[in-house]
Amino acid sequence: MSIGLFRALENNGGIVEVVVNYLKDNFENYLEELKSYLRIPSISALASHKDQMLKCADFAAEKLKDAGMTRIEIFPTAGHPIVFAEWMGKPGKPTVLIYGHYDVQPIDPLNLWKDPPFEPVIRDGKIFARGANDNKGQHFVHIKSVEAFFKTLGELPLNVKFILEGEEEIGSENLVKFLKTQQDLLKCDAVLISDTSMYAKGIPTITYGLRGLLYMEVEVVGPDRDLHSGSFGGAVANPINELAKIISKLHDKNGKVAVPNFYKNVLKLSKKEKDNFTRFKLSDKEYAKEIGVKELQGEKGFSTLERLWTRPTLDCNGIIGGFIEEGAKTVLPSKATAKISMRLIPDQDPVKLAKEVKKYIHSIAPKSVKVDVRTLHYGNGVVIPLESKAINAGAKAVSKAFGKKTFFTREGGSIPVVVDFVKQLKAPAVLMGLGLDSDNIHSPNEHFLLENFEKGLYASVYFLDEFSNS
Repeated sequence: MSIGLFRALENNGGIVEVVVNYLKDNFENYLEELKSYLRIPSISALASHKDQMLKCADFAAEKLKDAGMTRIEIFPTAGHPIVFAEWMGKPGKPTVLIYGHYDVQPIDPLNLWKDPPFEPVIRDGKIFARGANDNKGQHFVHIKSVEAFFKTLGELPLNVKFILEGEEEIGSENLVKFLKTQQDLLKCDAVLISDTSMYAKGIPTITYGLRGLLYMEVEVVGPDRDLHSGSFGGAVANPINELAKIISKLHDKNGKVAVPNFYKNVLKLSKKEKDNFTRFKLSDKEYAKEIGVKELQGEKGFSTLERLWTRPTLDCNGIIGGFIEEGAKTVLPSKATAKISMRLIPDQDPVKLAKEVKKYIHSIAPKSVKVDVRTLHYGNGVVIPLESKAINAGAKAVSKAFGKKTFFTREGGSIPVVVDFVKQLKAPAVLMGLGLDSDNIHSPNEHFLLENFEKGLYASVYFLDEFSNS
């Protein structure tokens, strides 16, 4: 592009639209490239797919090179590789670190897929394949938006770094270690992540809060072997019965968690946030109907959105014990186990809370059984201030791309690596979700709306432009 044309476009506010128009002209090409990405079965949980993980890391690195990154490096880890890339050609301008993950979930049950999970198919305005939404499709938009800047303007408006990992679906253990040792390499002013969902179809959304997670296991042990329920029933404590009693005492009649000090450090909802929630106009009746229940239930005194996004919870996720096969077997089991998860709010310390939970369960357990309470894993929650320049740039970007006012949401789930980014790099995270809750991530027939893929490309361009002036 000539200097004269560049300045003319700059004076007319059209520089970014040149990039956007390039994206529009090349959209079909991007779809074909995404298909190639999706064909690689990069299932991080399966050791048999190790070679495919390496192949996928190489593919991502090659696309980053094609996009215009001047430094590309694949870092080996004890697990799967981390792909890093950067272009630091704008001294004095902000630096944004773009995160994504190239690993995907296993495909089981295969018989429920309408098409082979690693043979992308476009149908009904969607692209179907494992990883289409989570997360190849979502982070691919940022690679292509960067490329479009270089193809049209020859440069980016700010400095950009990419970090793509291959272990998000199995806990990001090696990325967390990488963050601790590579803070200088990853230094940035904001982290841009597209790995969440929009509030609804066509509604531009920025997620600014995530709940944390504390996952524990409670094992109740009675006799040293399974016993005949006729010969011993009534004389020996049944571990399943006692476990059920323990679970029944984890909440009070108002839906509050009964563990002492559970709510001690819960971050309160600001008036601004509370006012924002009124925009969503969530119908409890419609929400209940959508998930197939007659009515909703939860902690009294709070709206459904508050309970989903801003209140801590405790739920039993599974019970194991005794005879569970078809038919009958009159057994009094030796032991029973429950899996229990807690979604935590920022300022709740999962380590301290685990001690409180363990202490409380032991206090309500009878002496007739032995109880072991174990912590399996945990992660903190996070809330990004709505006043953040990065959040503001993200909100403007998605609003411009989708043509509607941005909704600000908090997420009931957990993305532990986001907390690590915020803590280790001291930079705000912009969760620019482009998927939908109905996209079947982690399930058969995962898909990504083509409209969201296309508008995500534009949103990425607008964000880079907006944040460059912050």
